[in-house]
Amino acid sequence: MANEELEALQKEAIEEVLSVYPAKAAKNRAKHLGVDTPEGVKGACDKTRSNKQTVPGVMSQRGCAYAGSKGVVWGPIKDMIHISHGPVGCGQYSRAGRRNYYIGTTGVDTFVTMNFTTDFSENDIVFGGDIKLKKALGEIDELFPLNNGISIQSECPIGLIGDDIQAVAKVHKKESDKPTIAVSCEGFRGVSQSLGHHIANDMIRDEVMPDASHRQNFESTDFDVAIIGDYNIGGDAWASRILLEEMGLRVIAQWSGDATYKEMAIAPKAKLNLLHCYRSMNYISRHMEQEFGIPWMEYNFFGPSKTTESLRKIAEFFGPEVQEKTEAVIAKYTKMTDEVIAKYRPKLEGKKVMLYVGGLRPRHVIGAYEDLGMEVIGTGYEFGHGDDYKRTKEDLGRATLIYDDVNEYELEAFVKKLKPDLVASGVKEKYVFQKMGLPFRQMHSWDYSGPYHGYDAFAIFAKDMDLAMNSPVWSHTKAPWDKEEVGA
Repeated sequence: MANEELEALQKEAIEEVLSVYPAKAAKNRAKHLGVDTPEGVKGACDKTRSNKQTVPGVMSQRGCAYAGSKGVVWGPIKDMIHISHGPVGCGQYSRAGRRNYYIGTTGVDTFVTMNFTTDFSENDIVFGGDIKLKKALGEIDELFPLNNGISIQSECPIGLIGDDIQAVAKVHKKESDKPTIAVSCEGFRGVSQSLGHHIANDMIRDEVMPDASHRQNFESTDFDVAIIGDYNIGGDAWASRILLEEMGLRVIAQWSGDATYKEMAIAPKAKLNLLHCYRSMNYISRHMEQEFGIPWMEYNFFGPSKTTESLRKIAEFFGPEVQEKTEAVIAKYTKMTDEVIAKYRPKLEGKKVMLYVGGLRPRHVIGAYEDLGMEVIGTGYEFGHGDDYKRTKEDLGRATLIYDDVNEYELEAFVKKLKPDLVASGVKEKYVFQKMGLPFRQMHSWDYSGPYHGYDAFAIFAKDMDLAMNSPVWSHTKAPWDKEEVGA
């Protein structure tokens, strides 16, 4: 389909979606939808409204502030215990759902996949949970003495009943002589989980970064880097770390996937912070630049093209010695990635993809699909900000439908109209489209696969896309647009 024809179809899809809304809702949602092209001067990526309250009554796919703090930033820190203060449900739902791989012995010195909760009852809502929280913190230290600190992740009721978790944390920190960090990340705060990221970053800034005890005897080198905003889903951070070390760098901190408290505390000794998930960790990266003078840069390790581009950008920062090693690393993997492309591109060439995820993936994975000859015709963020969309502009390959905080009705309508060959989104959308007879990949935690970062992982990514789209199962069902009209 020609670019002009596709763009017209995308605009028509938006008009059809908006036509079913009441006037006020249509006016609101129109600001979140649009079409952009690589050559567009002021397209949807520049004008799309984002980080605004979801329209009441419309089902959003967003997470909450608690999810942003506990589920994303704090939860993967492996040697700390993260207790959810409130009813049991939120802690259970956010436990082990993102496949944040880690090394250690669960329940002894690592605790990521365990659920710690104060398990609120009705009495706790009425009379307060401070006493219960204090008791729980004491039990944690008694049962798990090798923990290197505790974070208290507050759920919605805490902000409503006024529990003073900061005071409880302060007392416990003094009594235990261990970091005890109270994070006021009640789910109702903000408009999405994005505020939870920001709150979590601020607590790292205020409680972890001032702790210089781990930095006093730390011996720096000129090639120290920190990986920030990689949550090691399916082993992503490990795959990235291998490449960085092969090019002559020393990774002194990797967080928060497979991270320790000490790694966060020594991060200010890095010469460069490498930021993968901009949306969740740009706040702490900016703080370290201002407070400690550490520059930071984004990188993208999805697909060989973007991986190579990012490696060269990182190497340029460190100079000729690292650049020479980096070219050798690129050459080492080129033959392998060329073979992967030769195997899978003929099966996937020209296939159309629609993306809808949180964090960085709505733009970062575009290059990986393009390496396989696939075309991204729609993309959007659950909780993106304006700067996320402006960054997305740089990765567009053709006319692309842009949708912010798209709801279930809109996404399904867009898919029916544009007829993509693959939808790549989150677990909440997975079964809707599979039941429609449409290939789907869960791009929130890699559908139990991964890693997807780096050269070796590209082979896994390519295989997974091939399996999703070319599975024999699709011969037994049809997408709605392939089915014959009733009575035809």
